[in-house]
Amino acid sequence: MSDSNFGPPPGNFNDDDSGASRRADTATLPPTRRPLVTALVVAAALLVVIAIAAQFWTEVLWYQSVRFSGVFTTQLVTKLLLGIVGGLLTAAMVWSSIHLAFRSRPIYAPSPETQAMEHYRQLVEPMRRTATVAAPLAVGLFAGLSAATQWDTFLLWRNSNPFGTKDPEFGLDVSFFVFDLPWINFVVAFLTMILVIGFITAAFTHYLYGGIVAGNKMRSTHAARVHLSAIAAALVLVRAVAFWVDRYNLATAESTKITGIQYTESHAIIPTKGILAVAAVMCAIMFLTTIWTRSWRLPLVGVAVLAVIVVAVGGIYPALVQSLKVRPSEKSLEVPYIQRNIDATRVAYGFDQIDVKPYDTKSVATQNALRDDAATVPGIRLIDPNVVSPTFKQLEASKGYYQFADVLDVDRYQIDGKSQDTVIAARELDLSGVPDAQRNWLNDHTVYTHGYGVVAAKGNTRTTDGRPSFFESQIGSEGSLGKYEPRIYFGESSPEYSIVGANKEFDYPDPQGTGQISYTYKGTGGVPLDAVKRLAYAVKYREINFLLSDQVSDGSRILDHRTPRDRVQRVAPWLTLDGNAYPAVVDGRVLWVLDGYTTSSNYPYSETTTLDTATEDAVTSTRNSVRAVQAGQVNYVRNSVKATVDAYDGTVTLYQWDEKDPVLKAWMSIFPGSVQPLSSISGSLMSHLRYPEDLFKVQRTLLEKYHDRDASSFYGGQNFWRVPDDPTQSGQDLLQPPYYLSLAMPGQASPAFSLTSTFMPTGDRNVLSGFLAVDGDAGSVTGKKSPNYGKMRLLETTGGSTGPGQVYNDMRTSTVTSNDASLGRQLTLAQFISTTSSTGASVIFGNQLTLPVGGGLLYVQPIYVRAQSSASGTYPRLSAVAVAFGDKIAWAGSLDAALNDLFGGSSGAQAGDNGTTPTPTPTPTPTPTQSGTPTAPPATGTPNAAALTKALQDAEAAYAQGEAALKRGDFAAYGQAQTKLKEALERAVDASPKSTPKAAP
Repeated sequence: MSDSNFGPPPGNFNDDDSGASRRADTATLPPTRRPLVTALVVAAALLVVIAIAAQFWTEVLWYQSVRFSGVFTTQLVTKLLLGIVGGLLTAAMVWSSIHLAFRSRPIYAPSPETQAMEHYRQLVEPMRRTATVAAPLAVGLFAGLSAATQWDTFLLWRNSNPFGTKDPEFGLDVSFFVFDLPWINFVVAFLTMILVIGFITAAFTHYLYGGIVAGNKMRSTHAARVHLSAIAAALVLVRAVAFWVDRYNLATAESTKITGIQYTESHAIIPTKGILAVAAVMCAIMFLTTIWTRSWRLPLVGVAVLAVIVVAVGGIYPALVQSLKVRPSEKSLEVPYIQRNIDATRVAYGFDQIDVKPYDTKSVATQNALRDDAATVPGIRLIDPNVVSPTFKQLEASKGYYQFADVLDVDRYQIDGKSQDTVIAARELDLSGVPDAQRNWLNDHTVYTHGYGVVAAKGNTRTTDGRPSFFESQIGSEGSLGKYEPRIYFGESSPEYSIVGANKEFDYPDPQGTGQISYTYKGTGGVPLDAVKRLAYAVKYREINFLLSDQVSDGSRILDHRTPRDRVQRVAPWLTLDGNAYPAVVDGRVLWVLDGYTTSSNYPYSETTTLDTATEDAVTSTRNSVRAVQAGQVNYVRNSVKATVDAYDGTVTLYQWDEKDPVLKAWMSIFPGSVQPLSSISGSLMSHLRYPEDLFKVQRTLLEKYHDRDASSFYGGQNFWRVPDDPTQSGQDLLQPPYYLSLAMPGQASPAFSLTSTFMPTGDRNVLSGFLAVDGDAGSVTGKKSPNYGKMRLLETTGGSTGPGQVYNDMRTSTVTSNDASLGRQLTLAQFISTTSSTGASVIFGNQLTLPVGGGLLYVQPIYVRAQSSASGTYPRLSAVAVAFGDKIAWAGSLDAALNDLFGGSSGAQAGDNGTTPTPTPTPTPTPTQSGTPTAPPATGTPNAAALTKALQDAEAAYAQGEAALKRGDFAAYGQAQTKLKEALERAVDASPKSTPKAAP
């Protein structure tokens, strides 16, 4: 069979009629159609090229502006290298399969068997040369793109660092599993894919051109047999390597009980994997014998034997071992492997050094019980950052185009020489608050460009009318934080891009009038623009105003990629970032602080967890500014990096936080100079670094099981715990978030800024089984962490302490009356809640804090009241505090008063908020007389009955005025009424007999 046999039959294209028809058709075509189509295709291709070039160049400019060009170039070069190598290998395999099969095609005399494919060969022939090149390139392109995604796996393999810990099964350093094994798995899988594609391509081509003939009896040429058997032998050899490597993959394999190797894997599966690898090598040799035997008999026998071994040795034998040997004695046989899992998990997640103590909780509240915890009580945080965002916005936003995050942050600041737990937020720009008439491209991108300042309040006190006690607040006024650069050009709510530097921007409202203060950006952030760069950004953002607007000139700078998370993720794509960035005022600058994690899913024997599930709680599920970590499954986590983003110029700085982490060391080798050493952290920044919340949530999730260090009891699972649901989110099954507060654990010398959480037994029992706290205070020494930072303490409680949900329910239905006269008429807590709600106001329960003090567990629940939500300008006010200890509950207008009531008149400690007078909350209307007019209680037997009666009448009038103002949302009038009420109550107290007894709780 000659080459001409594969072309079109002679004479097919010489038919006069058909030729005339084609000429006629051609004559009817518009002469301009083909050039027009060509021009449109060229123009479209040119536009695509310009868009890609603009995107690429602006990326280069951005990385240069933040001084992380090395990160961009290293990624780019590595991706190109892997893509080119992977693509070329794949393309070469496909091309060689087509080329060799075609070159070795046989020449047969015409027969019915060969004639069947002749028609298809004729169809293929016109495009054969093109397909021989295009098909390998297309397949190679997709394979190259796939290989390029493994840039991080390749770089970690090339820059691995030892862990210094050997795995107990193979005796290999953990670095082999974390760094080497993922790359080996990829190479094996990639080679398998290439060889399978090559085999299929070769077989198809041989079949098309007669190298393989499918008739009554399948026949093949010697060349086809040699070609296919060589590829098949290589494929089976690669699978032999895969069988051998799978032995190591068992160290991170998941089962129903634990992650890692168990008895059956160790005694049955690992040996059989070795047997399968040897069998695969023998099968590969059998494929090569076809070169000499000219028969498929031995390869087919080899494949059949390998399949039998895979089923019998690889499947049936391990199943028999599991069912006949392991299952009858599972506990005794699996205990050593469970212990491996426990030890590895505790190390991999960083809680192997946790301090565990039993804690026998008291249930009786006695006088002065908190005397030994007097230093802890002032650190009880009453201002809930999850509740008071509307309060901050109403009181401190100033204008509608400012906003605060819906979840505020907790930090520490030195106020009057003392460390003060603080609730803080940045006053950020909110373009949606700009009036619609002023919304246009010019205002959105050149005028409204930045937020202004931070707002901070003390965490443990509030004002007389229930507002936070601000120590940094109004725009233009200097607060306790001193002078600092207040402009927030880079924040969590910043616009997509702004153009600054050569134009006047809106800075803040003029506090002296109705105008505004303007400002021109003087920082070095962003990319400086010129004519060519303006064109590039016009293409990138599809906005012609970059070229036309007189507000954009060669002196302008463009600020884009402005959120702290986005900026850090772009310069450190190898980091998994915490779900919450928080602002801190450091050395006269506002810095966004963000925690970065190095993770792996290949730590041997460590339990695998899903980060987005482990970090999800009631806050991430109901708020927008804090979110769960999106990073898939991991079994190794380290808080290896602390990152900061300057809110004014966008400078990103990465600091090494875990100096022992081998994964971080590898990345620092890959991107030299991108991460600054721990010694570079200033003392002022160190004082604002805290233990990351998401890492803590992951650790507490693992501690639900892995607090139990005994493999025998772990096997039974009777001692497993669970994190309680947030009781304030009734019926939603959302986990209670951890809380920051200053706390001294039992045995701890002094309070420390800590992150806390509680545990309950699995099942339906609502009792507390554990209390976890981690020291989150990094200290204030330059370049040196506090030695106690990260110290985890776990109290395993006994005595059946009531759980959070039960305490919450008990508080809502409590019949305990408050002795706090500042609340107005005496009410039970249940009456307070129902009466307030009946006025149309909302009762909001704040964060339920749990503290191991007084020899037991103290629950503290701030209670907020918000007027009718339909009224404009309403916001939550802290109106009361409920506390519980054992089975006793008390409540009052202040924490001090509530604790004194709870502990028999004197708690033995001062919370520090007893100087505040809470806003009287809605109470039942005073009992009217028969005429329907409310009357004051008679003032008989007092030294000054007339003065007392007058004071009480004034109090009732002021109270009525306050109620009316509250219902219509007029908080200015409401505040004035409360001032009158306070003054009237003080006069009433002065005129009352001093021996008036108080009602018993």
